[in-house]
Amino acid sequence: MSDTDLGARSDRGSEYADLSRLVRGAGLLDRQPRRYAARVTVVLGSLGVMGVVFVLLGPSWWQTATAAVVAGLLAQLAFLGHDAGHRQIFSSRRANDVVGLVCGNLLTGISYGWWVDKHNRHHAHPNTEGHDPDINVVPLSFTPGQAATQRGLRALFVRHQAALFFPLLMVEGLHLHAASVRAIITRRGIRHRPVEAGLLVLHVAGYLGAVFLVLSVPQAIVFILVNQALFGLYLGSSFAPNHKGMPILTEADDLDYLRRQVLTSRNVRGGRLLDALLGGLNYQIEHHLFPSMPRPNLRHAQPLIRQFCADHAIAYHETTLIQSWMQALAHLRAVGARRSSTD
Repeated sequence: MSDTDLGARSDRGSEYADLSRLVRGAGLLDRQPRRYAARVTVVLGSLGVMGVVFVLLGPSWWQTATAAVVAGLLAQLAFLGHDAGHRQIFSSRRANDVVGLVCGNLLTGISYGWWVDKHNRHHAHPNTEGHDPDINVVPLSFTPGQAATQRGLRALFVRHQAALFFPLLMVEGLHLHAASVRAIITRRGIRHRPVEAGLLVLHVAGYLGAVFLVLSVPQAIVFILVNQALFGLYLGSSFAPNHKGMPILTEADDLDYLRRQVLTSRNVRGGRLLDALLGGLNYQIEHHLFPSMPRPNLRHAQPLIRQFCADHAIAYHETTLIQSWMQALAHLRAVGARRSSTD
């Protein structure tokens, strides 16, 4: 979804319009197709190399290491699908959709259409109770109100959700696959349903076929469990620092677009290695303000946007990766403790 589609207009003043002019004038919204072509080539080339290694190793328990590396490459493909969903790669929607469908449905087994719809709703209402699907995630509770509705085993989970958060992420990959299949079958509004369904079938057939043809059944099962657990953990650990533990808004919070995006987002400090590992999501403030800004430009936009926020007395939150995880866990722990105190 583009910045305009998200309603990023200066209805209540000229601040966001002023920032937009600065960003556009600096060329930071210009597409970078060559940079993306290089990135796609590296990721797909690495995946091809791992495919050769997988075949040459054959039925070996060393394939668990292969599963771990492939999990990382699948996450990188998911990041590329994310960028395509925001039209960061090409100006053409169709071209971005092709990249998204290949990276999403075919190579990672995640429905591109379902995920884009869900993610755009998050961008339109980040950390807003009742509107942001990313803070309505069973069995977690991100607000005291959510926690108060839990009973039985769910209430017990909430009390210990901080300790269980990262183990829970290890099933996130399987959840994304299941949600994708469910969306293709039951959800309305999937624009390319036949194509998405066909690509998901090809993904499942290719993935399971390769694993069970090359490995013994026990080795294949271990490979799948390791691969999917690390895939989910990697993705979840990359997305968790972005908003978890930041202010949660309600419908009564009448913030303009600029402040709504900045105050609910958290940046993660790091160098180019961290940029690559997190798929550019460590520049979450810049990304939320300008979702269609190509990933390579986010680093260059950060000093400009950080200074703009300072000039307008808007809190700009940035921390380390470890601290971001700790802040997210502290929030989950606080909600769980409040649930315990009501029992």
